[in-house]
Amino acid sequence: MRITRQDTDVTRALQGLEDGSSSVRLRAALAVGTTPDPRFVDKLIERCAIEPEFFVREMLTWALTRYPVSMTLPELLCEVRSERAQARSQALHTLSKVGDRQAWPAITRTLLSDADDEVARSAWRAAVLLVPEGEESALATVLATQLGRGERETQLSLSRALVALGEVIVPALRAATTVPDPHVRAHALATERLLRDPDAGFEFAIEEAKRVVALGGSGQEGR
Repeated sequence: MRITRQDTDVTRALQGLEDGSSSVRLRAALAVGTTPDPRFVDKLIERCAIEPEFFVREMLTWALTRYPVSMTLPELLCEVRSERAQARSQALHTLSKVGDRQAWPAITRTLLSDADDEVARSAWRAAVLLVPEGEESALATVLATQLGRGERETQLSLSRALVALGEVIVPALRAATTVPDPHVRAHALATERLLRDPDAGFEFAIEEAKRVVALGGSGQEGR
């Protein structure tokens, strides 16, 4: 069988994606995205699940967005069900970049409440980008079940996702301000503050909300 130069380039690029040097892997991912070839798709998705460097993962995702959705979407939808957290997270991140709403049914409540914070955060971002018109309120209700979760970075990610949905989140936030958990109440109040005043900043909003909750308020007084 005659081996062409193209075959040699493909082999070199596939090997580059597994190189021990992150800079070599980055260049390989750039090359694979610059000159798309169907033979790269499986390796790109496989590498997303195990690549340790953030900037290389971002390049892998970029490369995948250069391919037809018909080639990448089925495999990405399989990855969101993977047992490996990074595979789920990166697949969700890539789906948000691809932006095809055919992926919406795969953004399940299970993923939106995934035990792994990075997976959940990727699911939140993907969900607000892919949610069909008319389903924003239902999504807001599900996302509100995650209020109070995690450290500051995770809480900020959730607040940003909710705020991106707009005014439809208000009923879910108001309901959350009445629950017993003070962390949930404070997070709900801070998120509503950000909705009303995007320039307030999350740190200021969450500290102000904590003070309101500590004083026994729900933030709904006078509304």
